[in-house]
Amino acid sequence: MKSFRRSAALWAAAVLILGGCGSTGSDDGAGKSSAGAKVTVEFWNIATNEPLKTVFATAIKDFEAKHPNITIKNVPIENDAFKPKLTTTTQSGKAPDVFQTWGGGVLKQQADAGLVKDLTADTAWIGNFTDAALAAYQLDGKTYAIPHDIGMVGFWYNKALFAKAGITEPPGTWAQFLDDVTKLKGAGVTPISLAGKAKWPGHYYWAYLAMRIGGLDALKQAGDGKDFTAPAFVQAGQSLKQLADLQPFQKGFLGAAYDTPDGQAATMGNGKAAMELMGQWAPSVQSSAGKGIGDDLGFFPFPTVDGGKGAVTEAFGGGGGFAVGATAPAEAVEFLKFLTDSTEHRKAVESGGVLPVLKGEDDAVKDPNLSVVSKNLSGATGFQLYLDQAYPPAVGQQVNDSVAELIAGTKTPEQITQAITETAKSE
Repeated sequence: MKSFRRSAALWAAAVLILGGCGSTGSDDGAGKSSAGAKVTVEFWNIATNEPLKTVFATAIKDFEAKHPNITIKNVPIENDAFKPKLTTTTQSGKAPDVFQTWGGGVLKQQADAGLVKDLTADTAWIGNFTDAALAAYQLDGKTYAIPHDIGMVGFWYNKALFAKAGITEPPGTWAQFLDDVTKLKGAGVTPISLAGKAKWPGHYYWAYLAMRIGGLDALKQAGDGKDFTAPAFVQAGQSLKQLADLQPFQKGFLGAAYDTPDGQAATMGNGKAAMELMGQWAPSVQSSAGKGIGDDLGFFPFPTVDGGKGAVTEAFGGGGGFAVGATAPAEAVEFLKFLTDSTEHRKAVESGGVLPVLKGEDDAVKDPNLSVVSKNLSGATGFQLYLDQAYPPAVGQQVNDSVAELIAGTKTPEQITQAITETAKSE
């Protein structure tokens, strides 16, 4: 994969009060443990669905077999519950030994607070990763987390339902997209599945529209100036309101979660909606939460907006990585090295659970849908990290909340940009 330009704005945040770590065993308080001592390492992750659920369980078993003095306490937490749980833990001054991170402003806040280890010294290990995969976890020239996945958000669609509505090819522009939504509704098909309760899936629409209308520079300027009231952001809201006014989402979407049996992924995976805007993990979650639609599943990038400055080759997304708590024992780093070693990580790629983050792994991608995502990434001319990760937690949460209110029809495009700006300026 090519190296992408990151446009995420990273701001400083208030320092949190530090406390103890989640590990047990012989630890001198500085993250080092006595050789041969029994040590337990807590591993917080979001692998509650297959295939990563089994991939991680197997990796832990293999690691413990090679390191009988180390026990890995596997703590898988559902995605929507993970973020608030981690926030509560870090606000108390604690951090798990090894934990899921998406990098960006959230990781920067944790680094500024002294809650995570600086992993820069492991230069030989870090050198195995692609520049694009590492970008979200490198702050001020230092590396604070290790990537495990990378990808982009795009539209996953049901080819059979498109054909039922007489749609012969994916839309290339926002106007064509809205026209296709109307065609799908006319054919008795629910156009889009959305997890309104989760909120974060909805922010993908507003973020992508802002990118396509204002270009990546608009997002960078908004981040630097802490001002989201520029015309591009208001217009993004107006375009999203156009979509919401068509009532394209499944019945009860405002109360729908993402990966539950009646949530967004299952609705799509059971063939009850024609599209969902989601990351590269979508096919596996569709099959885990629902039945999966097999060969009927396709992918297309977010359309361009007529007159907009953004290109279809500019991607929005990120990846999943793992940080190490500042007071975690040395064994935590050892486990993370094992988990992201080329031999071990290739198993995760081959399972279809993640995309390559290590050099020379591209041939391990077996799923044709993931190959399409990988190809789009390879041709990307720009890259924007998820807005709820690019910015400090309070700003990211405000983006999610405000966009959810816009989709629900309770706030106007102008009101949400003002609310996001007010929160940004307060940080």
